[in-house]
Amino acid sequence: MGVTNPPRIRAVARREQSARPPAHRTTWNHDRSAGVRRAYLSLGSNLEPVLHLRRAVQELQERFGDMVLSPVYRTRAVGFEGSDFLNAAAVIETQLDPVALHDWLHALEDTHQRDRSGPRFGDRTLDIDIVLFDDCVLSGPGNLRIPRPDLQHAFVLRPLADIAPDVVVPGDGRTLAQLWDIHPERDMALPTVSLDDAVGI
Repeated sequence: MGVTNPPRIRAVARREQSARPPAHRTTWNHDRSAGVRRAYLSLGSNLEPVLHLRRAVQELQERFGDMVLSPVYRTRAVGFEGSDFLNAAAVIETQLDPVALHDWLHALEDTHQRDRSGPRFGDRTLDIDIVLFDDCVLSGPGNLRIPRPDLQHAFVLRPLADIAPDVVVPGDGRTLAQLWDIHPERDMALPTVSLDDAVGI
């Protein structure tokens, strides 16, 4: 059964990381069961972004339960001239394999009227990619690559480093925090947006 408004996501302070905005999260109160994997997702939108990201967060929670959500950042479009994006990262737990999860996320994008007929870099109602999937390294159908090469971009790396700083990137050996600390845009200000309070962008 659907709900009219997405659940309010409780903000909690991160330990020893006062320089970073607090992550918005619901807290897992269980140990991972056998067969449960953690997927690290990148979310973005620049067409009615508040609407689409709020709905996407709700839909992820309805499908996968408790999740960790980063602060939401406003970023410039990369690779084309367009409206600013809102970008965030999420960590979910799932028993789906990477290909099945990729297919589910692709279908979720479609429910948001994602237009795939244009160029690779263009406006998006909703873009959700698997960036990391535990320690998995693979290439699959539908442009599925884990770790995702887009991790080089600040709009992908910064939100993930906020909520999973100690996660090691497979094949690289460095943590997300280490990669962010040496990123060329490390000292650039990225404004944050509250999905709870924002009316529109």
